[in-house]
Amino acid sequence: MSTKQEKLTLVILAAGLGTRFGGSKQLAEIVGLDRTIMELSICDAVKAGITHLVLVINENIKTEIEQDVLPRLPTGLNVKLAIQDRNNIPLDFKHLAVERIKPWGTGHALLSAKPYVSGKAIVITADDYYGKSAYQLLANELLADRPNNNSQWSLVGYPILDTLSEHGGVNRGICQVDENKHLQQVNEFLEITYQENKLSGLNHTQVREAISTESLASMTIWGFDETLFDYLERGFVEFLSKYDSAVQKEYYLPNQIQKAIDTEQKKVTVLRANESWLGMTYRSELSDITKKLNQIFKGGSIDSCQSNK
Repeated sequence: MSTKQEKLTLVILAAGLGTRFGGSKQLAEIVGLDRTIMELSICDAVKAGITHLVLVINENIKTEIEQDVLPRLPTGLNVKLAIQDRNNIPLDFKHLAVERIKPWGTGHALLSAKPYVSGKAIVITADDYYGKSAYQLLANELLADRPNNNSQWSLVGYPILDTLSEHGGVNRGICQVDENKHLQQVNEFLEITYQENKLSGLNHTQVREAISTESLASMTIWGFDETLFDYLERGFVEFLSKYDSAVQKEYYLPNQIQKAIDTEQKKVTVLRANESWLGMTYRSELSDITKKLNQIFKGGSIDSCQSNK
C-alpha cells in the first residue's frame, strides 16, 4: 500500500445496459465467490490504497446495488452512487435526450462521477477483472513525487496475447508507446486473430493488418486527476454540437484522452500489466471466467475484504 495519505478514488463505470450479455452483467455473481466482478476489483483496489469509491450506474439497477452489493463492500470505504442519466446534458442540447435510448457512452459516464471525485482517481469498467497488481501500479504512478511532473494521467496496458479469446476474434485498442513510455495513440483493431501463425486484425479501413505480438492493449483502466473532467466537459459540448446523429453515436472516454494528447500534448504514462485481464461480453463466457476467478481467489483472499455488514 502506498505510504502517502493522499486520497485515491476508484470510479467504476457500471451503467451499461448489457444488451449483448442479455441483462445487467454488472450484477452477475461469480459462483463459488458470491461476489460480482466489480466487487473483486474493489477488494484489489482497497488493498492498493483506495479509500473512496464512486459507482456510476443506471437508475434501473440502483435498488439491487443498494440491497445486494453495498452491504458486502469493505468496511471504511467511502461509497457514492452516481446515476448516469441520459437527460443530464447541457441545456442547449436537451432536445437530443428526447430521442436518446441508450447511455451517451463512457465519456459521459465518467462525467457523471465528477461531483464525487477530488484529487487522483482510477477508472475501470464493472465487468472487467484487471488483476491485483494493476491498482498498485497506478497508485504508485499517481502518487509519485517527481519534480515538474506533468504526467498525471496513466494507463495499464495488457500484453495483447493475454487478451485474446479461444472463442473467436476480439476487438482491441492497440497502444503506440514512445521511448519514454508515454502513450502516443490507441489504434482500434477488429477481429484480432491468429491466421497462418500470424497475429492480425482489421484496421480502421477494414484492411487486415499485422499486429506485433509484443503489443499492449488498452482495456479501460486509467489513472487521472481532476483536470480530465475539464477536457470531458468541453469535449461533450463539441460532440453534441458536431453530430446531428448524436442520439446514435457514443461519447467515448479514450477518444477524449487521445484528443488531449494530440492537441495539448498531454502526457499519459503506459504501465505494463503484470497479470492477465479477464472480461466478458457474452453470457457464454461467464463459466470460463468463473473457473479462473475461483483459482485466483482460492484460499479465501476475498474474505480479507471485510464487509459493511
